[in-house]
Amino acid sequence: MEIKATKNGDVLEVALSGRLDTNTPPDLKGYLRENLEGVASLAIDLADTQYVSSAGLRVFLFAHKELAKVGSGLTLRHPNEYIADVLDATGFTEILTVEQ
Repeated sequence: MEIKATKNGDVLEVALSGRLDTNTPPDLKGYLRENLEGVASLAIDLADTQYVSSAGLRVFLFAHKELAKVGSGLTLRHPNEYIADVLDATGFTEILTVEQ
């Protein structure tokens, strides 16, 4: 998995490519831990992400909870059909903003 990010003021945009599988979530979580301070809005672009495991979903939940503490929000953008189905089946679409 590759993480590319841009920060514009208090808006952080992260683009993931590859697989967010059993081995890669610690990389994303570590990146987010180091970069969420002062962030009012986080968008994670999944356009080039082929797969998200339950460990990856936990990282999304971690980010959501951290941002909620300061009244901020997380948006997941451009999930493929498989990832969108997983987000829907797990109820993540009820707690996160998901944009096609």
